[in-house]
Amino acid sequence: MTRVVFLLVPRLHLLDLAGPAQVFSTAADLGLGYRLAYVAEQEDVPTHQGVPLRAELDWPDLGPDDLVVVPGWRSPELRTSGPLAGATLARLAGHHARGGTVASVCAGADALGRAGLLDGRRCTTHHDLQEELSRRYPRARVVPDVLYTVDDRVVTSAGIASGIDLALHLIATRHGPAAAARIAREMVVFARRNGDEPQASAMLRHRGHLSDAVHRAQDLIDGRFTERLPLPELAASCGVSSRTLTRLFAAATGLTPLRYQHLLRVERAEHLIGHGATVESAARTVGFEDARMLRRLRSRAPTTA
Repeated sequence: MTRVVFLLVPRLHLLDLAGPAQVFSTAADLGLGYRLAYVAEQEDVPTHQGVPLRAELDWPDLGPDDLVVVPGWRSPELRTSGPLAGATLARLAGHHARGGTVASVCAGADALGRAGLLDGRRCTTHHDLQEELSRRYPRARVVPDVLYTVDDRVVTSAGIASGIDLALHLIATRHGPAAAARIAREMVVFARRNGDEPQASAMLRHRGHLSDAVHRAQDLIDGRFTERLPLPELAASCGVSSRTLTRLFAAATGLTPLRYQHLLRVERAEHLIGHGATVESAARTVGFEDARMLRRLRSRAPTTA
């Protein structure tokens, strides 16, 4: 069971909290083993949107697999907002020192900075606060125009809704892109896997639609992309004809089911090759009979279409 502890700061933004909390709550509902907790320096925590929250004063015991998230707060200036005691900042630093992950949304990056966790690391925050964050923590490398950054178990995200992208990335890292895609589907959001890279995984990039039949087909392909999946069998599993599935799949993703499967295979093969595998062994691992098809698909530009 992984604990996700949200540190609540006065005048926090509701979506900074609710977005990531919904991701991990949905993951728990799907059996991925998450338990959420909410702590603060005071029991009653005011939010910027006016909804009062109640938090625990005592922190649960945390291990290396657990996560602490600091949602952002209303902050025209970081230096005059987000009050946190030294003992709380020491908890953040201590959790990271013991092998745990610490994350922030929006202005929450300032709490990580005060805890010394941004020194020498890449980080980001809301675009209105990036310059001030750079001034306050000159040893940090503040990255503009990204959804989130990951650097040595310090994860920071930009403003408001980007906390959802951050949480989905953490799910994808721990449980695989298919799990993140399933949670994104449950939440009816468009999932992006890489916060600071231009290309997202095909498993997530082609999930920005509302066709239930196509999502069911993608769920099957995501979990079995190394196997042979005859179109009639795939269509029957989705309760439609082969012709209907092909039409719906193309309308929703711009691809055929086979082309989508090939994208997944090529992306996985590229990862294996990048980690030292030969083209031949990577091809066999992802389900091709030999390397010829993999070479042919890799030569097509772009493979992300």
